[in-house]
Amino acid sequence: MRLTDPIADMLARMRNALMVKHSEVTIPYSKIKESIAAIFRDEGYIKNYRVVTNGNKKDIIVYLKYNDMNESVIRGLKRISKPGRRVYVNTKNLTLVLGGLGNGIISTSAGIKTVKQCLNEKVGGEYLCQVW
Repeated sequence: MRLTDPIADMLARMRNALMVKHSEVTIPYSKIKESIAAIFRDEGYIKNYRVVTNGNKKDIIVYLKYNDMNESVIRGLKRISKPGRRVYVNTKNLTLVLGGLGNGIISTSAGIKTVKQCLNEKVGGEYLCQVW
């Protein structure tokens, strides 16, 4: 089955798994989803992820992270640029998500980066999503 918006599907799967307190979620593989999962791991929103191969099909297993009171570390996930309405930003248009408490993920010519990295490196691109 072909998905119209695979990144939105990834975020929805993660959001749904967090609502019912699952420890992991399986997502169909793509390079961009793996890059987003790596940013989530590096920024501390998930425990880890791994890529598994089932025959000729690859999946990403994302291990979700909860705090001591069994609350999700991720409070919200929001898709910004959509297939019907792409959102491009440059360094002049970039602002920190929730005053620096969250992160934005941007697809640049130098790869997938956070808003903070884009501001430091002075690059822009397609604003994919936000997490807080």
